[in-house]
Amino acid sequence: MDLGLAGKAAVVAASSKGLGRAIATGLAREGALVTVNGRDPETLAATAAAIRAETGGDVIEVVGDLTEPGTAERLIAETVARRGGLDAVVCNAGGPPAGRFADFPDDESWRRALELNLMTTLRLSRAALPHLEARGGGSITNVVSISVKQPIGHLVLSNTARTAVIGMAKTLATEVAGRNVRVNSVCPGSTLTDRITSLAATRAEASGRSVDDLLAEDAAAIPMGRLGTPEEFANVVVFLASPAAGYVTGVTIQVDGGAVKGLF
Repeated sequence: MDLGLAGKAAVVAASSKGLGRAIATGLAREGALVTVNGRDPETLAATAAAIRAETGGDVIEVVGDLTEPGTAERLIAETVARRGGLDAVVCNAGGPPAGRFADFPDDESWRRALELNLMTTLRLSRAALPHLEARGGGSITNVVSISVKQPIGHLVLSNTARTAVIGMAKTLATEVAGRNVRVNSVCPGSTLTDRITSLAATRAEASGRSVDDLLAEDAAAIPMGRLGTPEEFANVVVFLASPAAGYVTGVTIQVDGGAVKGLF
């Protein structure tokens, strides 16, 4: 199936590793002109080189921390200047620290969580919209978490901040649909990334159990009986970001092996 991504300019935030890197690789494989982004120049350059080597794709990198004011706008502006326009944006960010409600008093932890997840998505979307509209339409795809459908224990900051992204995305999808801009959100379940391993390590330290045991237990709780791969998640994001999904907007879809038990 031709997804219609050849020659389309796409930005993937926080894409030097993990799910972001898998998404950038998937887009490049489909012929998109990809901009990758991350905070560390050496890691980002190595990622861009690896994606070029693997896919033969056209990949540029823009270094920057998206929680810092002005970085989202610069990421979009540099891409448009080098590509001549913009067709797709994938809003992605790491997760806040693990912990319960009582672990985080009314302090900077909550603000930082919202900056990391909600505000980076908001700023990227705002910066991208004029350029997407100038192309006659395009897509914004948000990477969130299954916690927006089924809150995850010990992740109160993530449960809160990522759910706020869905409220904004659903509203924005309605507002810009008439201008042929689509806004969708994709929820990874337990996917074998550094983030999942790090969270397992935190749980292991608290419980005295091994990381491998906890990951195996997590896998056993999933109806498919295993953790997902970054590539499996990326395939769904690439489709939603593409013109092939041209009549899909305002959805929040999980890629979780059946872990979420709710009806919606």
